[in-house]
Amino acid sequence: MSKSNSETDDLVHAAWLYHVGQLSQEEVGQKLGISRFKVLRLLADARNQGIVRVSIEHETTNTQALADRLTTRFDLAEAQVAPVPGGTMDPSYARRAVGIIAARFLNRIARGNTPMTIGVGWGRTVAAMAQSLTDLRNPNLQFVSLMGSMTRTSQTSPFDVCAQLATRTGGSAMFLPAPFLTDSEADCQVILNQRLVRETLEVARAAQYAIVSLGECTPDALLHKMGILTDDEVLALNRSGAVADSTGKFFRQDGTLADTDLNLRAPSIGLGDLQRSDVTLLAAGATKVNATLAVLRAGFVNRLIADEELARELLVAANKMGEQSVNTTGSKKLGG
Repeated sequence: MSKSNSETDDLVHAAWLYHVGQLSQEEVGQKLGISRFKVLRLLADARNQGIVRVSIEHETTNTQALADRLTTRFDLAEAQVAPVPGGTMDPSYARRAVGIIAARFLNRIARGNTPMTIGVGWGRTVAAMAQSLTDLRNPNLQFVSLMGSMTRTSQTSPFDVCAQLATRTGGSAMFLPAPFLTDSEADCQVILNQRLVRETLEVARAAQYAIVSLGECTPDALLHKMGILTDDEVLALNRSGAVADSTGKFFRQDGTLADTDLNLRAPSIGLGDLQRSDVTLLAAGATKVNATLAVLRAGFVNRLIADEELARELLVAANKMGEQSVNTTGSKKLGG
């Protein structure tokens, strides 16, 4: 067997296990006896060579109407809605659906050879976007993390998401050399004063686009499950009225920053910096309606990509409150 055929077999085998067998990248690596980063490269090559193609037609009458209503209600430059079967409450399905639409959005804004810097958040929905990206090659793309990373590799961490996006597109990645959360405000200031951290944040502040997701401040939140937040910190967040987190910040229901020292302990880009970028929020799962409303109220989001169930819940909640726009810190609506 030639080397070329052998390499193609490796691509097909890895792609089959991942896309059809529904194994994680780590599980594929264990089966094939290779590292997860090698699996990541094989999956990216399988897409680039056309072995794997993912597509979705989402511009149905229902989802387009929902997108238009979201755009108007929340004073956005754009909204897109990922279809989900009626009654589907599986959050992983919603994340994959939103990830596919987000990958299409990324392909739209970044295709060609134009130099572009894109800030990247973290989380399962952003990771789903990276995993769904195909047919985008632009060596002049630069992906930069907007916050610190986890202490271990994870498909959801800013480090891994940026690396995957750079691998799939032929671009480059820049990571914030800092933990997601420090032990104290003083520790955070020490880290922020480091040269490499300052330089990375300067690049992040100059990003033309930013793509972020959000989490809930509950015991089931990913930050808690991953051990980033302790039990006591989750309880303290609840006492402070925090209902959502995004880009290293914790928000109350009205979109203001919660009164918690956690907002001073996460090395990350500032909310004022996000105001100067074109920010797309990825939100998946109807249970995140309150968290999504809170982040929209914070006033730094230009575009929203959500699943169909969440889109409907957002409109119902906004109608109950009689709000024309939930953007409390000033409109950021951009053209097109």
